[in-house]
Amino acid sequence: MTDRLAAAKRIVVKIGSALLVEGPSGRIRQAWLEALAEDLAGLRARGQEVLVVTSGAIAIGRRLLGLATGELRLEEKQAAAAAGQIRLAHAYQEALGRHGLGCAQLLLTLEDTESRRRHLNARGTVATLLRLGAIPVINENDTVATAEIRFGDNDRLAARVAQMAGSDVLVLLSDIDGLYDRDPRIDPAARLVPEVRAITPAIEAMAGAVRPGDSSGGMVTKLAAARIALGAGCHMVIADGRVTHPLSGLARAGAPCTWFLAQANPLTARKRWIAGALQPSGTLYVDAGAAGALAAGKSLLPAGVVRVSGAFGRGDAVLVAGPDGREVARGLTAYAAADAARIAGHKSREIEALLGYRGREEMIHRDDLVLSEP
Repeated sequence: MTDRLAAAKRIVVKIGSALLVEGPSGRIRQAWLEALAEDLAGLRARGQEVLVVTSGAIAIGRRLLGLATGELRLEEKQAAAAAGQIRLAHAYQEALGRHGLGCAQLLLTLEDTESRRRHLNARGTVATLLRLGAIPVINENDTVATAEIRFGDNDRLAARVAQMAGSDVLVLLSDIDGLYDRDPRIDPAARLVPEVRAITPAIEAMAGAVRPGDSSGGMVTKLAAARIALGAGCHMVIADGRVTHPLSGLARAGAPCTWFLAQANPLTARKRWIAGALQPSGTLYVDAGAAGALAAGKSLLPAGVVRVSGAFGRGDAVLVAGPDGREVARGLTAYAAADAARIAGHKSREIEALLGYRGREEMIHRDDLVLSEP
C-alpha cells in the first residue's frame, strides 16, 4: 500500500483542526506543522504535486477575538473564521517557506464545487498554481457560508477537491488510524480494517452513528468522503495524524491505516462520467481531418470545427459529429456556443484576436473527450 502513495502524481492532504490547533488555547501546534511541512517538502522533492485542505481558522480566530468557549453563534463563527484565516495562512506560508516552497490560499464553499462555472474556475486556478510550483492551501469559506451552502466538514471538502483536481490519492490525517470493524472507543477488541474496495452496507455499519461531540460526523463523514473519492478514481487513506511527521510515517511499510482503493484511475473515472452521466447541450460538427485526429487520441482544435449548434456554456457537455452527421465523440467544451461559433474553422493562434481574450487552444481537450462506440 505504501507504493500507492509513492506512485501518486497528485496528492490531497486533509488536516483536521484537532491536529493543528491546541484545544482550549487555540494556538497552532507549531512543531507539528513544521514536521508536516518537512513531509510535504519531501513529496515535492520526489516530483509529486500536493494540495492541502486544512481546518483551524475558527479555533484560532476565537482566541484572537477573545470569544468565550462553548457554542458560537453563526456570526461569531464567521468573525472568528475571518480573523483566524489570516493567521492560519501565514503559519503555512512560514512553515513551507523554510523549505523554499510557496503556497496560495483558496477558500471554497459547497456551491463552488457544484456550480459548473465556479467548479471550472476553481479547477483552473488549482491547475495553474500546481503548474507554477505553489501548494494550494484550501479551507471552507466559513466567513460567507451559511448552513445551506456549507460542507460542514473538511473530509467531504477534501474529497471534492481531490475530485476537482484529478488527484490520485487523498490522505485524511485524523485522530484515529483507520476504520475499525467496531468503535474502538467502546470496544477494545475492535480490529482495524486495512483495505476497503467498495463502500458496502457492511462497511457503512462499521462507522456507527454520529457520537455527541463529533461535530463533523467522525467516521461517517470519512466514509462519505471515500465514496466521493472512489467515484472519482482516487484512492483514499485514513491515517493517524497525531504523530510527528505523519506523512513520512504513512510511507513506512506496516504503518496502521485504512486504504480505500478505487477501481479506476482519475482520468478513466472522469471519462466514464462524461460518457454516461451527462446530457449534451449542443453539437460540434467537424471535418474528416479532425475526426481522424480524435480517433488517434488528439484534442479537438477550432480549425477542425465546421459548424456549431445548440445553446451551451463553457464546460457543458456537447456531442461531436463527423462529416456524415454521426456522433464520433462527446466531451466538455472549453467555449460557450457563441464563442465556439466565432472561432470555428480558425487556427488556435487566432483565438485572442477573434474573441478579445486568450482562451484555451483546444475546443475540447483530449482529457475531456470520450470517443463514441462505432
